[in-house]
Amino acid sequence: MSIIEVKDLSASYNNHDAIKDVNFKIDSGEYICLVGENGSGKSTLIKTLIGLHKKDSGEININIEEDKIGYVAQNNMKDLTFPATAKEIIMTGVQRHGKLPFYRKKDWEMFDKVCDMLSIKDIVNKQIGNLSGGQRQRVILARALIREPELIILDEPCSGLDVNITNEFYKILDKLHTENKITIIMATHDLDEIKTKDVRVICMATTVKFDGKMEDWKGLE
Repeated sequence: MSIIEVKDLSASYNNHDAIKDVNFKIDSGEYICLVGENGSGKSTLIKTLIGLHKKDSGEININIEEDKIGYVAQNNMKDLTFPATAKEIIMTGVQRHGKLPFYRKKDWEMFDKVCDMLSIKDIVNKQIGNLSGGQRQRVILARALIREPELIILDEPCSGLDVNITNEFYKILDKLHTENKITIIMATHDLDEIKTKDVRVICMATTVKFDGKMEDWKGLE
C-alpha cells in the first residue's frame, strides 16, 4: 500500500526554489534514505511533507493518520538550560492538542516500553540539557515512538554525533524497521554506516536525481 504519494511538489524560500517538481511514491514498510549535497532540498522536502513548510504547488497524499507519524529533527538543541526532564520531553509525544497534559494508562505503558527499547530508563529523570548528544537523540526518538507510529521521518538525526553513537542509532532504526515494520524516511549523509538491507535511496538536487536501490546508487557515486 502506498503510504505517501508526492506529485509535482515545489516549495521555495525567499523566491528561491528549494525543491521543484518532486515526484515519488513510498509504500508501507520501506526504508528510504534521502541523500544529496547541502542545500539540495532534503530538509525542505521533509518539512514540507510534515507541514512545517508551505508548498508552492503540487500534491502530498498521506494515507495514514497524522498521529501515526513520528518526526525526529536534527541534533541541534542549543539551549542546554531548557528546564525539562527527559521524561517530560518524551511525554510531549502523546499530548493532545487543545487539552491539558493528561496521560492515560496506555501512555505510561508505552513510555515504559520505549524507554526499555532504547535503554534510557536510567536517564529519564535527568534534565535534557545534562544529557549527551546521543542520549538526547534517543529521547527525541522515544518522543516519536511513544505514539506508536507507522511512519518515522528523520532529518539528519546523527548530525554532529560521533561514529560510535551514529552506528548505534542506526542499529536501533534497523530494528524498528525489521521487527516493528515501521516505515522510515531519513535524510542522511551516512549511507556507508547504514547496514539495513533493501534500503531505497532518493537523491535530491532540488528535484529527484536518482531513485532506486542502494547498490545501484553506490555504483553511480
